[in-house]
Amino acid sequence: MRYDIAIIGTGPAGLEAAITAKVRNKSIVLFGSRQLSNKMQVVDHPIKNYLGLPEATGKEMAQAFNRQLDVLGIEITEKKVTTVYAMGDFFTLQLSDNSMVEAEAVILASGVVAGKPYPGEEQFLGRGVSYCATCDAPLYKGKVVACIGGSKEEEAEADFLGEVCQKVYYFPLYKDKPTFTHDNVEVIHERPVEMMGGMKIQTLKTNQNTYDVDCVFILRAAQFPGQLVPGLEIEGNAVKVDLQMKTNLPGLFAAGDIAGQPYQYIKAAGQGNVAALSAVNYLDQKKRG
Repeated sequence: MRYDIAIIGTGPAGLEAAITAKVRNKSIVLFGSRQLSNKMQVVDHPIKNYLGLPEATGKEMAQAFNRQLDVLGIEITEKKVTTVYAMGDFFTLQLSDNSMVEAEAVILASGVVAGKPYPGEEQFLGRGVSYCATCDAPLYKGKVVACIGGSKEEEAEADFLGEVCQKVYYFPLYKDKPTFTHDNVEVIHERPVEMMGGMKIQTLKTNQNTYDVDCVFILRAAQFPGQLVPGLEIEGNAVKVDLQMKTNLPGLFAAGDIAGQPYQYIKAAGQGNVAALSAVNYLDQKKRG
């Protein structure tokens, strides 16, 4: 099945985009978490400047948003999108379970990714750096790999690497104790700092040691936008958009924190609405041809 619009992100921007697209009778697929944005779940104080919800905390706002999704019958697909490919007239989204989804238009609303790419990360992308263990693990069967886990949710992918690879060095970037079913997954509490090599990656350097590896799997909750969508134009740390939330790729739109400051819930929701309306207009123009 090819959807009209794929929406990536379940913060205010992504949710508003999904609601607007649904009201406009478009078929949608919404990728994110049923807990919605983690940024909302940790806010226990009232958000004073959100129109209509003057005393709602982030958690209460998330509950209100979920109720509206339920009323409209909007489901959330809890699969991570690892890459979005512009195919000309449509987009192909590669998911963390190695499956594919097609959509006529895409709205990026996945928020901002803290930090910057590691030195060597972009240089070796596709040559020993991967963002999807279940996608690329078979390429490194019987090899030695490293895996950088951004959260406990990434442990399942790392465990799968242990099933396929000879040895897995696992570097958790969180406090919870990692647990694995394969003995060849070694947990190392060191901070990765650089990826090095020649034509392909050969070494992962940490703040304490170096490790000879055939691949480094970097498992973040979300990718940097330029890595998520090849060919996407970036300005600073944000996706470059116009006032209609259009990017440089036809049919691809961005809204919310991923489109730059200010990082405000009300601004994100407004941009999500504009992005959805622009996507609907884009689809209608395509039909008129």
